[in-house]
Amino acid sequence: MNEIFAFLWQMGDKLAAHVLLAAAALGLGILIALPLAVWANRSLPVARLSLGFASLVQTIPALALLALFFPILLSLRTVFGDGLPTLGFLPALLALTLYALLPILRNTVTARDNMDDAVIEAADGVGMTKWQKLRLVEAPLAAPYIMAGIRTAAVWTIGAATLSTTIGQPSLGDPIFAGLQTQNWALVLAGCIASAGLALVTDALLGMVEAGFSRRNRWMVWGGIALALAGIAGAATTLRPHDDRSVIIGAKSFSEQYILARLIGHRLENAGYAVEYRDGLGSAVVHEALTSGAIDIAIDYTGTLWTNQLKRSDNPGRQAIYDTIEKWEQQTSGTRILGRLGFENAYAFAMRGDRARQLGIATIDDLARAAPGLTIGGDVEFFQRPEWFAVRDAYGLKFARQRNFTTTFLYDALIGGEADVITAYTSDGRVAADRLTVLEDTRGAFPSYDALILITPKKAGDSGLLAALRPLVGAITVEDMREANYEVDRLDDKRSPDQAARDLARKIGL
Repeated sequence: MNEIFAFLWQMGDKLAAHVLLAAAALGLGILIALPLAVWANRSLPVARLSLGFASLVQTIPALALLALFFPILLSLRTVFGDGLPTLGFLPALLALTLYALLPILRNTVTARDNMDDAVIEAADGVGMTKWQKLRLVEAPLAAPYIMAGIRTAAVWTIGAATLSTTIGQPSLGDPIFAGLQTQNWALVLAGCIASAGLALVTDALLGMVEAGFSRRNRWMVWGGIALALAGIAGAATTLRPHDDRSVIIGAKSFSEQYILARLIGHRLENAGYAVEYRDGLGSAVVHEALTSGAIDIAIDYTGTLWTNQLKRSDNPGRQAIYDTIEKWEQQTSGTRILGRLGFENAYAFAMRGDRARQLGIATIDDLARAAPGLTIGGDVEFFQRPEWFAVRDAYGLKFARQRNFTTTFLYDALIGGEADVITAYTSDGRVAADRLTVLEDTRGAFPSYDALILITPKKAGDSGLLAALRPLVGAITVEDMREANYEVDRLDDKRSPDQAARDLARKIGL
């Protein structure tokens, strides 16, 4: 319990960012929904179209809706220029605004539909204009119902905002995603408690406003609004400005990335930089975030860049892949590759040692013969990646069943018998700890996955930053990285990524 409270105490920046994002989305949703509802009440086709669209949005999973705005905004850059942000606050704001529309719109339309016809006729009878009738009769009568819709939208928006972590927007989703990936349940609970607490406080304040409208009590209305605005203003003053001595480090959603991000962060803090972290970024998001300046530094892998960015499926060898990527980055985006960290985190197929011995499987060729009777487990993106298509076609792999697991539970699925073989990562500590057999890729279907330090173009010439990070180049062996990863991944005597990063720094002499 003390650990949960300690995490809660450290979440000031995440809470402030979450408040501002949710408030902006809810405010924009209100500005769109209320005029649209007035129009819908006067036009049946508009009502059908607007409510149908808002209902359709609700059928799209929030995570998918957030991700969809990335390619949309990317395509709009041809119109608005490279200054249009494709990650972070803007796509999160647009997606959450769409999510907020339905309850406000539906409650407003329903309130008007169920209004007493005698009251409306009386307003017409005294000669009120449409504007007067809206302002003096319809709006006051509908206000409690509208506020009920706003309350619902607020709770939905605060909950969905935790998912904005995946597209580079800081939020209370940061500790939740980090805790899930490292199996630090205290961190997950701290993020959930903070998010739920924010939703409850917001609902209470908006409930006060709703009660004020119902009772015709202006003090309650304005008091609730004033308290809500004070909270938003407080959140705005909490956030730190980003300056030239600030560095944002991005990390994908697995333990190794969290550890390396902290290792880099410690080096930069010692050099006098203010450091922020963007954890839990999707693999496809990281490179665009780096080239656009949304983050300043990231760790990526040659194989990932080779397949995702260069769209290559051949395998010319480790050095040729590295040289080609380095040249491509300079020519296309100006992103600087400082160098290789010294270890490789490659995709590999792994089985429980006893199961592999039982079936006589030591290579992927052996696996191909047994595959029709086996279940393969992969991370959430593996079976859509070029690496899977390459190795599948190279060996003619046809499994009885494919299953997806988050990286948090991938190894547990193998040990628990939910999968016979999984897509492991060669630098994971659990490979050795669980006594797994890594199958030999005799045909070289998987490309090399050397870990690289990538620096955004705007920081590529920062001599102080480069000097702080150069000692990391070539300094980390795969054995060192496995040990650091296992410190975070193991269930007993678990270490935080920050602690594991400090242990790793000491081990490699930094």
